[in-house]
Order: sequence, then C-alpha cells, then structure tokens
Amino acid sequence: MRRFSAFAALLMILAAAGCGTTEYHYDVRKDLGVYFANADSVIGEMRRAFAARSAKITINYESGSDNMDDIYPMIDELVLFAMSETDDPREGDYIYQQYGGYRTEYRFEKSGGRYRYTIDVIPEYYTTPAQESIVDEKIREILSELGIGGMNEYERICAVYDYVFTNVKYDKVHKKNPHYHLRSTAYGALVNGCAGCQGYSVLMYRLLREAGINARVITGNALSGNEREYHAWNIVELAGAYYNIDVTWDAQNGTHDYFLKGDSDFSQTHIRDEMYTTEEFRRTYPVSASDHITVTADNS
Repeated sequence: MRRFSAFAALLMILAAAGCGTTEYHYDVRKDLGVYFANADSVIGEMRRAFAARSAKITINYESGSDNMDDIYPMIDELVLFAMSETDDPREGDYIYQQYGGYRTEYRFEKSGGRYRYTIDVIPEYYTTPAQESIVDEKIREILSELGIGGMNEYERICAVYDYVFTNVKYDKVHKKNPHYHLRSTAYGALVNGCAGCQGYSVLMYRLLREAGINARVITGNALSGNEREYHAWNIVELAGAYYNIDVTWDAQNGTHDYFLKGDSDFSQTHIRDEMYTTEEFRRTYPVSASDHITVTADNS
C-alpha cells in the first residue's frame, strides 16, 4: 500500500488557557495508507481541545489515495498520544481518566484524483467546561490554604493526602449507576464531597501535579478477602522513586495503611492493568519495592 504524508488542519477547537509550552515529539506509525507530516502539531491541538472539553474536533486533510481503512487506527493513535502525560496538570491522566471514549465520523470528496477528507472526533466527557472552571478555582484555593510553598516533597504529599482523606467521602449511592459519571471526577470529589475510587485518584493526581509532585493514576483490580473489583489508585514520586497511595481504601477504613507503599506488599492486593506493567512504563515510573520510611531527627 502506498503511503502519503498529509498536512492536517484542525477546526472548531476551543483553546485551553495556560497550557504548557513544552514541545513534544511523537513517533507516529507510518505503516498506514496515510500519516500526518505535522502530527506533533495535530496532537497538540487535539490535546488542547480535549482539555477545553470541546464537543467536536474536526480534522481536514487531502490525500492522493483512498485512506478509509486506515482512518480509525490513525485516529486511535492520535487520541492516545493526545492524552499522554505533559507538563500541564490538566492534561494527561486528568483528561484520560475523566472521559468515556469517543466516536469517529468521516466523509470525503473526490476531485481530480485527490481525496479531501473531513474527520470528526466526538468525545464523551464526564464534566463540562463550566464544571472544570469551578475545579480550577477550588484547586487554587486549596493549595493556597495548605500553604505548600514552603514545604518539602514529603510534606506536600502528606498535605494533599490528608486533604483528600479528610474532605472526600466514598460515594456508595451511585456505585451501581454506570450513567452517573461525576463520581469518577475531581469535580464530584471537590464540589459534592463524595466520589468513587477514580474520583479520589483523579483529585489526588491534579492536586499533586499542581503542587509540583509527579504522579499517575493507575487502574486495575483490587483484591479484598474473596472480593475482586475494578479499582484506581495513585503512584507518586518522592526522592527519585515512586510509591503507591490508595487514599480511597484509607479514607473508607480510617487508616493510613496504603500511604507511600512499596510494591512488595501492595501488589498482592492491587493488580495493575496491562498498560501499566510494560517494561517502558516501569522504566519511566520505577516503583520502590519497599515502603517509604520517614526518619525524624532528634536534636536533643
């Protein structure tokens, strides 16, 4: 199959204020019938549209061949890259963990041996732009109240964990309702004061990232006795290593048993999804085997 390099233009995109300025390069696949020579720019625009909760993202391009068989895998890859981690706490996992997928629609016109394609990516978001504006304001207020400016890494992690532990309750009411998505969001955790494990973890991620702490949301299966259910938790970076935090379980049980845990014990009850077990992921986010131990100096 012949491959054509196409330049894409994005329309109907709302810009997200304050996005990071870092330039990223993405090694997009080139084994399809078409790929975008300006893929980095396309991905960046898609990311900003997702962050702004744009209702529709439209991509226009022209090609010298019929690319219909390759449109869906191409868009899948672009979306995946658009939701990868960046220097902006409102992107990466914050987008990926708060949307319910997307559908793709396309159309084309053929003229003089050329194909003019229009592709619409239509996401399903768990929150609205107005709700995200409220989250932005509350995040600023919380971090100001916590006074993290003069804290070290450990103190910042503790401050964020304690805030979520104290102020968010587990949402049991909507647990069986697959259509109530606010329980899976930072908005639900902050404004309604209750959330499921995903909402807890997304709020932790956002607060930690805003506080200058590297973090990720991890999903997988949690084992408790004979019960097994889908679950979400966090990993956070401290002194060059990553540790597990499950504030959902701690808040429910009134304990701190799952705070800054190494993988040796934690992995017995928390089984990651495959995407978080790859060699590349573990190399990028090396989790300590042992728990973090805080030593208090005695100056007496």
